[in-house]
Amino acid sequence: MEDKKEFLGTQPIGKLLFKLAVPTVIAQIVNMLYNIVDRIYIGHIPDEGSLALTGVGVCMPIIMIISAFAALISSGGAPKASINMGMGNKKSAEKILGGCFTLQIIISAILTAVLLIWNEDLLLAFGASENTITYASDYMNIYAIGTVFVQLTLGMGAFINAQGFTKIGMITVLIGAVSNIILDPIFIFVFDMGVQGAALATIVSQAISCVWVISFLCGRKTYLKLKVSYMKIDAKLVFPCIALGLATFIMQGSESVISVCFNSSLLKYGGDIAVGAMTILTSVMQFAMLPMQGIAQGAQPISSYNYGAGNVERVKKTFKLLLICCMVYSSVLWVLIMAFPQIFAGIFTPDASLIEFTSKALRIYCGVMFLFGIQIACQMTFVSIGNAPCSIIVAIVRKFVLLLPFIYIIPNFVADKTMGVYLAEPAADLIAVTFTAILFAVQFKKSLNKLKMKTGLQ
Repeated sequence: MEDKKEFLGTQPIGKLLFKLAVPTVIAQIVNMLYNIVDRIYIGHIPDEGSLALTGVGVCMPIIMIISAFAALISSGGAPKASINMGMGNKKSAEKILGGCFTLQIIISAILTAVLLIWNEDLLLAFGASENTITYASDYMNIYAIGTVFVQLTLGMGAFINAQGFTKIGMITVLIGAVSNIILDPIFIFVFDMGVQGAALATIVSQAISCVWVISFLCGRKTYLKLKVSYMKIDAKLVFPCIALGLATFIMQGSESVISVCFNSSLLKYGGDIAVGAMTILTSVMQFAMLPMQGIAQGAQPISSYNYGAGNVERVKKTFKLLLICCMVYSSVLWVLIMAFPQIFAGIFTPDASLIEFTSKALRIYCGVMFLFGIQIACQMTFVSIGNAPCSIIVAIVRKFVLLLPFIYIIPNFVADKTMGVYLAEPAADLIAVTFTAILFAVQFKKSLNKLKMKTGLQ
């Protein structure tokens, strides 16, 4: 059984990152399709596609919150489990797994109740208009029922990747995505369920993935097992996981808050077409973020395990390779979006006026996408080595200190106020990446020096 984890500390970094990152990148690309396939089908519903797409887009902030709560537990719990594996503390790692599982069940129950009770009120607050509230409510009422499946699939899936079983993690996403892609057109068009069919296809697919994840973690092939005896929440083990996961929670949860601010401002200045364009912009942004997050997820068990084992050089090499990979990807995608914005917009809608409007907005919104590689590599490495304070700081600065005020400030200084709202994103990203890079350069060196001293004392 020990061989299942020792390869993280012995195999060449390049070979190991490729081995672990390819499945996670594939999983994230498939997950990207999983997330946007509903919108593609919905956007092509005859006669009402554009309004339906905008209505479902209003649901995205709520869905982001659900995912953020899964990340609150798993994005801290999984690295902590990896670090304990590197230290040889299997029992503690399994207690972290079990405690996080229980906590996610509790959170799922609370979220489901909130969503079912205050559905329309939340959607109206998040930017739904009289024209789109019906579509948004129809989608969200059904999606809310599947909250527990979303929580457990995303949350427990992270513990599979944290052990180095990235192929299993990829299969988890593939199962859900393929199911969703097959069920979507059946429910939406064959059964004529519209947006309700899209929501039903999503939660059924997530339920199938959830069964697969739990079965694996209870089975023979996993190194860390999900055991009933370890499902009690041990505050000393689980609460530090929450602290570490807080950065990812803020990053993902703030997307919801930011989305509400974007939608309300865009509805004010540009109407439903501007909100519909924002739905497409956030979908295109996933083309950038999710594959890079996949690369970072492949690097996470390597960084965390070797940090726990005191292998300073392997931690440094892993970060350098992660940074190069992320920078290359973000730069290539930026060139494609700048050159062919209409192609990206056309994936989601056949509406010529919406494509034209979105193409212009896309070039502005993704203006500094080529720098995202730095942000992702630094922020995810902070999480991988257990540096909760710094990971929280960079998340807060980018979203709350910069982007949120810019959404309301910049439109006052440009002629086209609608495009001024979109301009807030690149303006905030430029400053945030600079800040993150400087902070990382200082703190990463300090963390490695402390690790050297600790290893030397041992």
